[in-house]
Amino acid sequence: MKALCVISCPIDTFSGYGARSRDFVRSLITAKGEEWDIKILPQRWGECPWNFLSQDNPLRQRFIGGLDKKPDIWVQITIPSEFQPVGQFNIGVSAGIETTAYPIDFIEGSNRMDLNLVSSNHSKNVALNCNYEKRNKQTNQVEGHVKIEKPIEVLFEGLNLNIYNKEPQDSKLLKDIPEDFCFLYTGHWLNGDLGEDRKNTGLMIKTFLENFNTPSKKKPALILKTNTSNYSLIDREQILSRINQIKGMVSGNLPNIYLIHGEMTDDEMNQLNNDNKVKSFMSFTKGEGYGRPLAEAAITGKPTIVSNWSGQIDFLHPDYNVLIGGELKEIHPSAANQWLIKESQWFNINTDIAGKAMKDVFKNYKNYWEKSRKQTQYLKDNWSLDKMTERLNTFLPKVEAAPQIQTLKLPKLKKVGVKTELPKLKLPKLKKIEI
Repeated sequence: MKALCVISCPIDTFSGYGARSRDFVRSLITAKGEEWDIKILPQRWGECPWNFLSQDNPLRQRFIGGLDKKPDIWVQITIPSEFQPVGQFNIGVSAGIETTAYPIDFIEGSNRMDLNLVSSNHSKNVALNCNYEKRNKQTNQVEGHVKIEKPIEVLFEGLNLNIYNKEPQDSKLLKDIPEDFCFLYTGHWLNGDLGEDRKNTGLMIKTFLENFNTPSKKKPALILKTNTSNYSLIDREQILSRINQIKGMVSGNLPNIYLIHGEMTDDEMNQLNNDNKVKSFMSFTKGEGYGRPLAEAAITGKPTIVSNWSGQIDFLHPDYNVLIGGELKEIHPSAANQWLIKESQWFNINTDIAGKAMKDVFKNYKNYWEKSRKQTQYLKDNWSLDKMTERLNTFLPKVEAAPQIQTLKLPKLKKVGVKTELPKLKLPKLKKIEI
Protein backbone atom coordinates (compact mmCIF):
# COMPACT_ATOMS: atom_id res chain seq x y z
CA MET A 1 0.00 0.00 0.00
CA LYS A 2 1.25 3.49 -0.92
CA ALA A 3 2.23 5.99 1.75
CA LEU A 4 -0.46 8.64 2.22
CA CYS A 5 0.70 12.22 1.60
CA VAL A 6 -1.73 15.08 2.29
CA ILE A 7 -0.92 18.65 1.20
CA SER A 8 -2.81 21.45 2.92
CA CYS A 9 -2.49 24.53 0.71
CA PRO A 10 -4.32 27.41 -1.06
CA ILE A 11 -3.95 25.68 -4.42
CA ASP A 12 -7.21 27.00 -5.90
CA THR A 13 -6.64 30.70 -5.16
CA PHE A 14 -5.44 33.65 -7.24
CA SER A 15 -2.40 34.37 -5.07
CA GLY A 16 1.35 33.99 -4.88
CA TYR A 17 0.96 31.18 -2.38
CA GLY A 18 -1.62 29.63 -4.70
CA ALA A 19 0.91 29.57 -7.54
CA ARG A 20 3.54 28.18 -5.18
CA SER A 21 1.10 25.44 -4.15
CA ARG A 22 0.30 24.42 -7.73
CA ASP A 23 3.96 24.17 -8.66
CA PHE A 24 4.84 22.26 -5.51
CA VAL A 25 2.02 19.74 -5.99
CA ARG A 26 2.96 19.14 -9.62
CA SER A 27 6.61 18.67 -8.67
CA LEU A 28 5.72 16.30 -5.86
CA ILE A 29 3.51 14.21 -8.14
CA THR A 30 6.38 13.98 -10.63
CA ALA A 31 8.87 13.02 -7.93
CA LYS A 32 6.77 10.70 -5.75
CA GLY A 33 3.52 9.99 -7.56
CA GLU A 34 4.41 6.33 -8.04
CA GLU A 35 5.32 5.79 -4.39
CA TRP A 36 2.88 8.03 -2.53
CA ASP A 37 -0.87 8.47 -2.59
CA ILE A 38 -0.94 12.27 -2.87
CA LYS A 39 -4.09 14.10 -1.75
CA ILE A 40 -4.84 17.83 -1.56
CA LEU A 41 -6.69 19.61 1.24
CA PRO A 42 -7.59 23.03 -0.30
CA GLN A 43 -7.45 26.14 1.88
CA ARG A 44 -8.46 29.76 1.44
CA TRP A 45 -5.88 32.57 1.30
CA GLY A 46 -7.17 35.74 2.90
CA GLU A 47 -9.51 37.65 0.59
CA CYS A 48 -7.95 36.27 -2.60
CA PRO A 49 -10.43 35.02 -5.20
CA TRP A 50 -11.19 31.29 -5.38
CA ASN A 51 -11.54 28.76 -8.20
CA PHE A 52 -8.29 29.36 -10.08
CA LEU A 53 -8.24 25.77 -11.37
CA SER A 54 -10.63 24.86 -14.17
CA GLN A 55 -13.34 22.37 -13.29
CA ASP A 56 -11.72 19.69 -15.48
CA ASN A 57 -8.23 20.19 -14.02
CA PRO A 58 -6.93 16.73 -12.98
CA LEU A 59 -5.61 18.14 -9.70
CA ARG A 60 -9.21 18.45 -8.51
CA GLN A 61 -9.47 14.65 -8.50
CA ARG A 62 -7.02 14.70 -5.59
CA PHE A 63 -9.08 17.12 -3.48
CA ILE A 64 -10.35 15.89 -0.11
CA GLY A 65 -12.65 17.60 2.37
CA GLY A 66 -10.84 16.48 5.52
CA LEU A 67 -8.74 13.80 7.20
CA ASP A 68 -10.06 10.41 8.25
CA LYS A 69 -6.66 9.07 9.35
CA LYS A 70 -3.16 10.25 10.14
CA PRO A 71 -1.10 10.85 6.97
CA ASP A 72 2.32 9.31 6.54
CA ILE A 73 3.51 12.66 5.12
CA TRP A 74 1.85 15.96 5.95
CA VAL A 75 2.71 19.10 3.94
CA GLN A 76 1.51 22.59 4.84
CA ILE A 77 2.02 25.48 2.41
CA THR A 78 1.37 28.63 4.41
CA ILE A 79 3.14 31.12 6.67
CA PRO A 80 5.29 29.35 9.32
CA SER A 81 3.27 30.56 12.30
CA GLU A 82 0.40 28.34 11.09
CA PHE A 83 2.44 25.14 10.81
CA GLN A 84 0.97 22.22 12.75
CA PRO A 85 2.36 18.67 12.78
CA VAL A 86 -0.37 16.26 11.70
CA GLY A 87 1.43 13.36 10.01
CA GLN A 88 4.20 10.89 10.75
CA PHE A 89 6.59 13.23 8.88
CA ASN A 90 5.73 16.94 8.60
CA ILE A 91 6.96 19.41 5.97
CA GLY A 92 6.35 23.16 6.17
CA VAL A 93 6.60 25.15 2.92
CA SER A 94 6.64 28.95 2.87
CA ALA A 95 8.10 31.94 1.06
CA GLY A 96 9.87 32.86 4.27
CA ILE A 97 10.26 36.53 5.13
CA GLU A 98 10.83 39.84 3.32
CA THR A 99 12.72 41.60 6.12
CA THR A 100 15.80 41.14 8.31
CA ALA A 101 13.95 39.35 11.12
CA TYR A 102 11.98 36.12 11.45
CA PRO A 103 9.09 36.69 13.88
CA ILE A 104 9.28 34.50 16.95
CA ASP A 105 6.04 32.70 16.03
CA PHE A 106 7.58 31.86 12.63
CA ILE A 107 10.47 30.19 14.43
CA GLU A 108 8.18 28.34 16.83
CA GLY A 109 6.04 27.15 13.91
CA SER A 110 9.10 25.99 11.97
CA ASN A 111 10.31 24.02 14.98
CA ARG A 112 7.04 22.09 15.02
CA MET A 113 7.88 20.56 11.63
CA ASP A 114 10.40 17.90 10.63
CA LEU A 115 11.54 19.82 7.54
CA ASN A 116 11.11 23.44 6.43
CA LEU A 117 11.36 24.61 2.82
CA VAL A 118 11.68 28.33 2.02
CA SER A 119 11.86 30.01 -1.37
CA SER A 120 15.19 31.85 -1.21
CA ASN A 121 18.61 32.03 0.39
CA HIS A 122 17.56 35.37 1.84
CA SER A 123 14.72 33.74 3.82
CA LYS A 124 16.89 30.85 4.99
CA ASN A 125 19.71 33.11 6.19
CA VAL A 126 17.33 35.45 8.03
CA ALA A 127 15.65 32.50 9.76
CA LEU A 128 18.95 30.96 10.87
CA ASN A 129 20.35 34.26 12.15
CA CYS A 130 17.42 35.04 14.44
CA ASN A 131 17.80 34.17 18.12
CA TYR A 132 15.32 35.35 20.75
CA GLU A 133 15.67 35.20 24.53
CA LYS A 134 13.02 33.18 26.35
CA ARG A 135 12.23 34.81 29.69
CA ASN A 136 10.26 33.75 32.72
CA LYS A 137 7.05 35.79 32.91
CA GLN A 138 7.27 36.17 36.71
CA THR A 139 10.99 36.77 37.21
CA ASN A 140 12.00 38.06 33.75
CA GLN A 141 15.00 35.75 33.98
CA VAL A 142 16.42 34.32 30.75
CA GLU A 143 15.49 30.63 30.66
CA GLY A 144 16.75 29.83 27.18
CA HIS A 145 16.61 30.90 23.56
CA VAL A 146 14.16 30.53 20.69
CA LYS A 147 15.94 29.75 17.43
CA ILE A 148 15.58 27.47 14.42
CA GLU A 149 16.27 23.91 15.56
CA LYS A 150 14.71 21.92 12.73
CA PRO A 151 16.17 21.55 9.21
CA ILE A 152 15.50 24.44 6.83
CA GLU A 153 16.35 24.27 3.13
CA VAL A 154 15.87 26.40 0.02
CA LEU A 155 13.37 25.22 -2.58
CA PHE A 156 13.07 27.94 -5.22
CA GLU A 157 9.86 28.55 -7.16
CA GLY A 158 10.51 26.97 -10.53
CA LEU A 159 9.18 28.41 -13.78
CA ASN A 160 6.81 26.32 -15.86
CA LEU A 161 8.48 26.60 -19.26
CA ASN A 162 5.33 25.37 -20.98
CA ILE A 163 3.82 28.72 -20.01
CA TYR A 164 6.63 31.17 -19.30
CA ASN A 165 8.84 30.58 -22.30
CA LYS A 166 7.26 32.38 -25.24
CA GLU A 167 8.46 34.86 -27.79
CA PRO A 168 7.39 38.52 -27.93
CA GLN A 169 3.96 39.06 -29.45
CA ASP A 170 1.30 41.64 -30.15
CA SER A 171 -1.37 40.64 -27.67
CA LYS A 172 -4.86 42.06 -27.50
CA LEU A 173 -4.32 43.17 -23.93
CA LEU A 174 -2.55 46.43 -24.82
CA LYS A 175 -4.04 47.14 -28.23
CA ASP A 176 -5.64 50.41 -27.07
CA ILE A 177 -2.44 51.85 -25.58
CA PRO A 178 -0.81 54.27 -28.05
CA GLU A 179 2.70 54.16 -26.55
CA ASP A 180 5.08 51.58 -28.02
CA PHE A 181 7.45 51.70 -25.02
CA CYS A 182 5.92 50.66 -21.69
CA PHE A 183 7.40 49.86 -18.31
CA LEU A 184 5.43 47.16 -16.48
CA TYR A 185 4.95 46.63 -12.76
CA THR A 186 3.17 43.53 -11.43
CA GLY A 187 2.36 43.12 -7.75
CA HIS A 188 0.06 44.11 -4.90
CA TRP A 189 -0.15 47.67 -3.62
CA LEU A 190 0.18 46.97 0.07
CA ASN A 191 -0.45 49.02 3.21
CA GLY A 192 1.90 51.83 4.10
CA ASP A 193 2.49 55.54 3.57
CA LEU A 194 4.07 56.78 0.35
CA GLY A 195 7.51 55.18 0.13
CA GLU A 196 6.80 52.83 3.04
CA ASP A 197 4.67 49.97 1.65
CA ARG A 198 6.57 46.73 1.09
CA LYS A 199 6.26 46.71 -2.70
CA ASN A 200 7.03 50.45 -2.69
CA THR A 201 4.50 50.90 -5.48
CA GLY A 202 3.66 54.53 -4.77
CA LEU A 203 7.26 55.76 -4.73
CA MET A 204 7.98 53.87 -7.95
CA ILE A 205 5.09 55.69 -9.64
CA LYS A 206 6.26 59.06 -8.32
CA THR A 207 9.84 58.43 -9.48
CA PHE A 208 8.59 57.47 -12.95
CA LEU A 209 6.49 60.63 -13.23
CA GLU A 210 9.36 62.86 -12.05
CA ASN A 211 11.77 61.47 -14.64
CA PHE A 212 9.47 61.69 -17.65
CA ASN A 213 7.62 64.99 -17.01
CA THR A 214 9.35 66.92 -19.81
CA PRO A 215 7.58 68.47 -22.82
CA SER A 216 8.95 65.75 -25.07
CA LYS A 217 6.26 64.18 -27.25
CA LYS A 218 7.79 60.71 -27.18
CA LYS A 219 7.38 59.31 -23.71
CA PRO A 220 7.16 55.86 -22.18
CA ALA A 221 4.07 54.73 -20.34
CA LEU A 222 3.79 52.82 -17.08
CA ILE A 223 1.42 49.85 -16.84
CA LEU A 224 0.35 48.77 -13.37
CA LYS A 225 -1.03 45.25 -12.91
CA THR A 226 -2.02 45.71 -9.29
CA ASN A 227 -4.66 45.65 -6.57
CA THR A 228 -4.76 46.09 -2.81
CA SER A 229 -6.62 43.11 -1.35
CA ASN A 230 -9.14 41.92 -3.93
CA TYR A 231 -10.50 42.61 -7.42
CA SER A 232 -13.67 44.47 -6.47
CA LEU A 233 -14.82 47.73 -8.04
CA ILE A 234 -14.14 49.50 -4.73
CA ASP A 235 -10.57 48.19 -4.75
CA ARG A 236 -10.09 49.48 -8.32
CA GLU A 237 -11.39 52.94 -7.43
CA GLN A 238 -9.06 53.07 -4.41
CA ILE A 239 -6.09 52.29 -6.67
CA LEU A 240 -7.09 55.00 -9.15
CA SER A 241 -7.47 57.48 -6.29
CA ARG A 242 -3.96 56.70 -5.05
CA ILE A 243 -2.51 57.20 -8.55
CA ASN A 244 -4.25 60.57 -8.91
CA GLN A 245 -2.95 61.69 -5.51
CA ILE A 246 0.62 60.94 -6.59
CA LYS A 247 0.09 62.70 -9.92
CA GLY A 248 -0.92 65.77 -7.94
CA MET A 249 2.53 65.81 -6.31
CA VAL A 250 4.41 66.10 -9.60
CA SER A 251 4.27 69.04 -11.99
CA GLY A 252 5.02 69.15 -15.68
CA ASN A 253 3.88 67.26 -18.75
CA LEU A 254 3.28 63.86 -17.16
CA PRO A 255 3.51 60.50 -18.94
CA ASN A 256 0.55 58.15 -19.02
CA ILE A 257 -0.17 55.47 -16.45
CA TYR A 258 -2.51 52.56 -17.21
CA LEU A 259 -4.12 50.27 -14.65
CA ILE A 260 -4.88 46.59 -15.24
CA HIS A 261 -7.09 45.42 -12.40
CA GLY A 262 -8.65 41.99 -12.24
CA GLU A 263 -8.06 38.27 -12.33
CA MET A 264 -5.62 36.96 -14.93
CA THR A 265 -4.62 33.39 -15.75
CA ASP A 266 -1.01 32.28 -16.08
CA ASP A 267 -1.35 32.35 -19.87
CA GLU A 268 -2.73 35.89 -19.79
CA MET A 269 0.10 37.05 -17.55
CA ASN A 270 2.59 35.51 -19.94
CA GLN A 271 0.93 37.33 -22.84
CA LEU A 272 1.21 40.60 -20.93
CA ASN A 273 4.87 40.05 -20.10
CA ASN A 274 5.68 39.16 -23.70
CA ASP A 275 3.68 41.95 -25.32
CA ASN A 276 5.85 43.92 -27.74
CA LYS A 277 4.78 47.18 -26.13
CA VAL A 278 6.23 46.04 -22.79
CA LYS A 279 9.91 46.85 -23.00
CA SER A 280 11.05 46.69 -19.38
CA PHE A 281 9.94 45.63 -15.91
CA MET A 282 10.25 47.62 -12.72
CA SER A 283 9.98 46.99 -9.01
CA PHE A 284 11.14 49.16 -6.11
CA THR A 285 10.34 46.35 -3.69
CA LYS A 286 11.63 46.63 -0.14
CA GLY A 287 11.79 42.88 0.28
CA GLU A 288 10.73 39.58 -1.29
CA GLY A 289 10.61 36.06 0.02
CA TYR A 290 11.19 35.11 -3.61
CA GLY A 291 9.70 37.60 -6.09
CA ARG A 292 7.77 35.28 -8.38
CA PRO A 293 6.33 37.97 -10.72
CA LEU A 294 9.88 39.15 -11.37
CA ALA A 295 10.97 35.67 -12.43
CA GLU A 296 7.95 35.30 -14.73
CA ALA A 297 8.78 38.64 -16.32
CA ALA A 298 12.54 38.23 -16.54
CA ILE A 299 12.37 35.01 -18.55
CA THR A 300 11.04 37.11 -21.46
CA GLY A 301 14.54 38.52 -21.81
CA LYS A 302 13.55 42.15 -21.31
CA PRO A 303 15.51 44.45 -18.98
CA THR A 304 14.43 44.44 -15.35
CA ILE A 305 15.01 47.45 -13.06
CA VAL A 306 14.78 46.23 -9.48
CA SER A 307 16.02 46.58 -5.92
CA ASN A 308 19.32 44.82 -5.27
CA TRP A 309 18.27 43.01 -2.08
CA SER A 310 16.25 40.01 -0.85
CA GLY A 311 14.86 36.90 -2.56
CA GLN A 312 14.91 38.00 -6.22
CA ILE A 313 18.69 38.29 -6.15
CA ASP A 314 18.90 34.48 -6.29
CA PHE A 315 17.63 34.32 -9.88
CA LEU A 316 18.23 37.81 -11.35
CA HIS A 317 21.74 37.63 -12.75
CA PRO A 318 23.64 40.91 -12.04
CA ASP A 319 25.11 40.99 -15.57
CA TYR A 320 21.72 40.72 -17.28
CA ASN A 321 19.54 43.03 -15.18
CA VAL A 322 19.60 46.54 -13.72
CA LEU A 323 19.99 46.06 -9.97
CA ILE A 324 19.64 49.29 -8.00
CA GLY A 325 21.38 49.89 -4.68
CA GLY A 326 20.07 51.56 -1.56
CA GLU A 327 20.09 51.09 2.21
CA LEU A 328 18.35 49.13 4.94
CA LYS A 329 15.88 51.01 7.14
CA GLU A 330 13.43 50.07 9.86
CA ILE A 331 9.90 49.25 8.80
CA HIS A 332 7.61 52.23 9.09
CA PRO A 333 4.69 51.79 11.57
CA SER A 334 2.21 52.34 8.70
CA ALA A 335 3.44 49.11 7.05
CA ALA A 336 4.15 46.98 10.13
CA ASN A 337 1.90 44.05 11.00
CA GLN A 338 2.07 40.90 13.09
CA TRP A 339 4.58 39.37 10.69
CA LEU A 340 6.49 42.43 9.52
CA ILE A 341 7.65 43.50 12.95
CA LYS A 342 8.68 47.14 13.23
CA GLU A 343 12.04 46.37 14.85
CA SER A 344 13.23 44.65 11.68
CA GLN A 345 14.55 46.32 8.53
CA TRP A 346 14.03 46.19 4.81
CA PHE A 347 15.43 47.85 1.69
CA ASN A 348 15.01 51.44 0.60
CA ILE A 349 15.98 51.85 -3.06
CA ASN A 350 18.01 54.87 -4.15
CA THR A 351 15.41 56.71 -6.23
CA ASP A 352 17.97 59.02 -7.88
CA ILE A 353 19.86 56.05 -9.30
CA ALA A 354 16.63 54.27 -10.19
CA GLY A 355 15.31 57.33 -12.04
CA LYS A 356 18.52 57.63 -14.07
CA ALA A 357 18.28 53.91 -14.88
CA MET A 358 14.71 54.35 -16.19
CA LYS A 359 15.79 57.16 -18.50
CA ASP A 360 18.86 55.29 -19.72
CA VAL A 361 16.91 52.10 -20.45
CA PHE A 362 14.41 54.20 -22.42
CA LYS A 363 17.12 56.10 -24.32
CA ASN A 364 19.59 53.25 -24.94
CA TYR A 365 17.22 50.32 -24.98
CA LYS A 366 19.13 48.20 -27.48
CA ASN A 367 22.18 47.99 -25.21
CA TYR A 368 20.11 46.72 -22.31
CA TRP A 369 17.99 44.36 -24.41
CA GLU A 370 21.04 42.58 -25.81
CA LYS A 371 22.31 41.84 -22.30
CA SER A 372 18.95 40.91 -20.83
CA ARG A 373 18.28 38.29 -23.52
CA LYS A 374 20.85 36.11 -21.76
CA GLN A 375 18.61 36.10 -18.71
CA THR A 376 16.13 33.89 -20.57
CA GLN A 377 18.61 31.07 -21.05
CA TYR A 378 19.95 31.49 -17.54
CA LEU A 379 16.48 30.95 -16.07
CA LYS A 380 15.69 28.06 -18.40
CA ASP A 381 18.92 26.28 -17.45
CA ASN A 382 18.76 26.83 -13.68
CA TRP A 383 15.33 27.93 -12.46
CA SER A 384 12.77 25.81 -14.27
CA LEU A 385 10.04 23.70 -12.73
CA ASP A 386 12.02 20.58 -13.72
CA LYS A 387 15.06 21.86 -11.81
CA MET A 388 12.83 22.62 -8.85
CA THR A 389 11.51 19.04 -8.95
CA GLU A 390 15.04 17.65 -8.97
CA ARG A 391 15.91 19.73 -5.92
CA LEU A 392 12.68 18.83 -4.11
CA ASN A 393 13.40 15.15 -4.55
CA THR A 394 16.69 15.49 -2.66
CA PHE A 395 14.81 16.64 0.46
CA LEU A 396 11.96 14.13 0.51
CA PRO A 397 12.08 11.39 3.13
CA LYS A 398 12.08 7.70 2.41
CA VAL A 399 8.68 6.97 3.85
CA GLU A 400 7.00 3.62 4.09
CA ALA A 401 3.30 3.43 4.51
CA ALA A 402 2.26 3.25 8.11
CA PRO A 403 0.64 -0.03 9.14
CA GLN A 404 -3.06 0.15 8.59
CA ILE A 405 -5.43 -0.53 11.46
CA GLN A 406 -6.58 -4.13 11.24
CA THR A 407 -10.17 -5.04 11.77
CA LEU A 408 -10.43 -7.38 14.75
CA LYS A 409 -11.92 -10.78 13.99
CA LEU A 410 -13.96 -11.70 17.03
CA PRO A 411 -15.33 -15.20 17.56
CA LYS A 412 -18.96 -15.66 16.73
CA LEU A 413 -21.05 -15.46 19.84
CA LYS A 414 -23.87 -17.87 20.44
CA LYS A 415 -27.18 -16.29 21.06
CA VAL A 416 -28.21 -16.80 24.64
CA GLY A 417 -31.90 -16.75 25.23
CA VAL A 418 -33.13 -14.81 28.22
CA LYS A 419 -36.55 -15.34 29.73
CA THR A 420 -38.15 -12.09 30.54
CA GLU A 421 -41.04 -13.51 32.55
CA LEU A 422 -40.56 -14.45 36.16
CA PRO A 423 -41.41 -18.05 37.06
CA LYS A 424 -44.74 -18.52 38.74
CA LEU A 425 -44.44 -19.31 42.40
CA LYS A 426 -46.20 -22.47 43.55
CA LEU A 427 -47.73 -21.62 46.91
CA PRO A 428 -48.97 -24.32 49.33
CA LYS A 429 -52.68 -24.69 49.62
CA LEU A 430 -53.91 -22.95 52.73
CA LYS A 431 -56.34 -24.68 55.05
CA LYS A 432 -59.29 -22.73 56.28
CA ILE A 433 -59.12 -22.19 60.03
CA GLU A 434 -62.31 -21.59 61.88
CA ILE A 435 -62.26 -19.23 64.82
